[in-house]
Amino acid sequence: MLLIAWLSFLIWIVLLLARGGFWRAEPAAALSETTVHAVGNAEIARRGAWPALVVVVPARNEADVIGRAVGSLLKQDYAGAFHVIVVDDHSTDGTASVALAAARDLGLEDRLTVLTAQPLPTGWSGKVWAQSQGIGAIDSLGLPAEFLLLTDADIHHPADAATQLVARTILEDRDLVSLMVRLRCDSLWEKALIPAFVFFFAKLYPFAWVGDVKKATAGAAGGCMLVRRSALIEAGGIESIRQELIDDCSLAARIKHRAGRNDARPIRLDLAERSESLRPYDNWREIWNMIARTAFTQLRYSPLLLAGTLLGMAVIYLAPPVLALTYGARAWPACAAWAFMCIAYGPMLRYYRRSLLWAPLLPLVALFYVSATIGSAVRYWSGKGGQWKARVQAPTQEGS
Repeated sequence: MLLIAWLSFLIWIVLLLARGGFWRAEPAAALSETTVHAVGNAEIARRGAWPALVVVVPARNEADVIGRAVGSLLKQDYAGAFHVIVVDDHSTDGTASVALAAARDLGLEDRLTVLTAQPLPTGWSGKVWAQSQGIGAIDSLGLPAEFLLLTDADIHHPADAATQLVARTILEDRDLVSLMVRLRCDSLWEKALIPAFVFFFAKLYPFAWVGDVKKATAGAAGGCMLVRRSALIEAGGIESIRQELIDDCSLAARIKHRAGRNDARPIRLDLAERSESLRPYDNWREIWNMIARTAFTQLRYSPLLLAGTLLGMAVIYLAPPVLALTYGARAWPACAAWAFMCIAYGPMLRYYRRSLLWAPLLPLVALFYVSATIGSAVRYWSGKGGQWKARVQAPTQEGS
């Protein structure tokens, strides 16, 4: 037991000191008005205008939230050519009508196009297929587009979001800039489980490593991704990730390490300060399903990786409190590991405006995530992998 305590202690030392500072949870600072104006003036001097931007929003049964999401996009104060394309992915709840009504209420119908996605072909995930329909329509609609903002139908953006994203991309010469938007954290289950979701994501894809061209790590958050259209084309287009369920990180990898280039291209991933998700998670099962959709995909459908993950989670998160509570000071490395865990989790709790008293409960939250990961594997083995909005999207075991 003492060996496990020491192992947990050493792992947390490494995580705190040598994992890209993933635990710091610092949202991206907004560029100053002076900086934004300087970027804009330089672009106007170079090309005569801010670069053209098209927003693509895939939507499937999002009537409850899409009105507010589309409204926030239509009200962007972006100074260049700007248009929003919503792709209705065979919704049955009037999603398209709600999006059109939002534009009509604002008197901004000219800024919005709503398309109906063609039937989903074999070999495509639903979201990526809808995105491809929107991107493919840009030229036929006669829209200029140097940048694409790929965002979800449940995201509320501040009015300067597009300006900030484009200015940062130009200023830092990046090909993709993504924001992990602030997820809703109001219900009891959201308070208990949502901060840990982002904490675990940041540990898997340390944001500092994502932005470092010397690191292979590539990640993005699908709720908000600004990408240069030329970079997307050079990386093989959106169709290059047509089968991916973890489409955001797959796209980031394609952009950062795209074929034909020996050097990694700069991308960036940050926590958002003001962009927020509107999607509620009012019970534990909704969050469990969100995790179970892609957890086993992340493990490449490998039973060996699943076993390793379960063992790792047990040593890192479960062993410290169990040993500390069982053996007390005799297992001081476990006590220290539990303390390190709380310290690491603290910044994410502050980001979500939650009490630090939640920190010691992270092992229980980790146990919940372990159960969802096991559930993800069971779904896959029973032929229901990647299930989302009544679609089973993971490949079959024969085709994986």
